[in-house]
Amino acid sequence: MPDRAALLADLLADLAAEGAALDAVVAGLEDTAWLGPTPSKGWTVAHQIAHLAWTDEQALLAATDPAGFSAAVAEAAPRLPALVDDAAAAGATERPEHLLDRWRAGRAELAGRLAALPDGAKLPWFGPPMSAASMATARLMETWAHGLDVTDALRQPPSVSVRLRHIAHLGVRTRDFAFAQHGLPAPAEPFHVELAAPDGSAWSWGPEDAAQRVTGPALDFCLLVTQRRHRADLAMQATGQDADRWLDVAQAFAGPPGPGRPASGAGA
Repeated sequence: MPDRAALLADLLADLAAEGAALDAVVAGLEDTAWLGPTPSKGWTVAHQIAHLAWTDEQALLAATDPAGFSAAVAEAAPRLPALVDDAAAAGATERPEHLLDRWRAGRAELAGRLAALPDGAKLPWFGPPMSAASMATARLMETWAHGLDVTDALRQPPSVSVRLRHIAHLGVRTRDFAFAQHGLPAPAEPFHVELAAPDGSAWSWGPEDAAQRVTGPALDFCLLVTQRRHRADLAMQATGQDADRWLDVAQAFAGPPGPGRPASGAGA
């Protein structure tokens, strides 16, 4: 059986590496560049980093004061989407160097807390409760997704590495959650997912003989489940009605379904 502590340590190392990759993109920006718009409507580069800092702080609260976190979420439930936007807007008003320091400190402290959690501990969250490994995976997914918004805004290439496997794994595991978020029943049949990894290898989940199948590049799958690209702009293929429906509703993030991004040819 795999050593869970070792697996978590590797996952936290990848989370740190993804954070460092985005940190390197924004650390040298002029103040004016922090105010530049990103593909998320109304969000600047500063909003994206502020959101990551705030969410890391929320995860830290969930790890250190689960009851307090759960009470705060219950109280804020009716206006949760607005709370997320408000937190990003407030953080975006900070001086870039202060915001960057806040994000760095928060992600470092969170990693330490997750590493110290007892085996089997579950953290409350905005979606289902999560283990330390699941929380680290979610943080990596968010760091990559919001980092992509930043690199898109700056016309820089996205972060592409074998760390995408964590995001792809989360995307696969949240299949039934995504269906439920759209008021749809979970598919009865298992799926086989096979993705072409950035290093030339193949990543797969589910039985080889499953009738419901999803294939394509790992990067495209991650773009899909984080709703950073429209399905029409991706090289994802589905076999089976349920698999095809999944590619329309997939989301690897907690909370209600997002609006997604329009297809590149929309309105043309």
